[in-house]
Amino acid sequence: MLEKRGPAIIIAISILVPLVVVVLIFMPERYNFLGVDAGLLPLFHAVLNGMTALLLVTGVTLIKKQNRIAHRYVMTTAFVLSAIFLVSYVISKISNEPVSYPVDAPFRYLYLFILVSHIVLCAIILPLVLYTMYFAWTKKFEKHKKIASWTFPIWLYVAISGVLVYVFMQPYY
Repeated sequence: MLEKRGPAIIIAISILVPLVVVVLIFMPERYNFLGVDAGLLPLFHAVLNGMTALLLVTGVTLIKKQNRIAHRYVMTTAFVLSAIFLVSYVISKISNEPVSYPVDAPFRYLYLFILVSHIVLCAIILPLVLYTMYFAWTKKFEKHKKIASWTFPIWLYVAISGVLVYVFMQPYY
C-alpha cells in the first residue's frame, strides 16, 4: 500500500501542512487550550531543532561508515523529532499571538534573512524529507541516496536556522 499510495500521500501532506500553517498564522483569535506560556514553546522548538541537527550530522557520519542500521535509527529519530516539532508548532500558532522582531532591534536584517530563508526552505524540506524516507522504507536505495544528497543540507540548514531564529527572538518572548 505504501508503495502505491506513498507519492499521493506525500504530495497531499506537502500541500496541506503549509496551507494549515499559513491559515493559523493569520487566525483572528488564538485558543491556548494547553495553557502553555508563550515563551516555552519556542524554547521547546529550538531544542527539537538543535537535537535534529545533531542527529542529521550523526546520521550522515554513520552512513559514511556503512553503519546502515544505526543510520536508520538515527534518521528515523530525526524524522520523529521533526514531526513532533511540526505538531507543536501548529499548536503554538493556535495558542499564541505572533511575536514580531522589533523594527529598531540590532541585527534586524540578518534576522530577516535567516527567517525568510528558513520559512522558504521549510516548505521545500517537507516533501524532500518525506520522499527521502519513502525511498528508504520502500528499499529504493539509489533514489534514496540521490534525494538525500539534497535533503540533508537543506534539512540541516532548516534545523540550525530554526535555532538561530529562536536565539534572535528570545529576548522578545
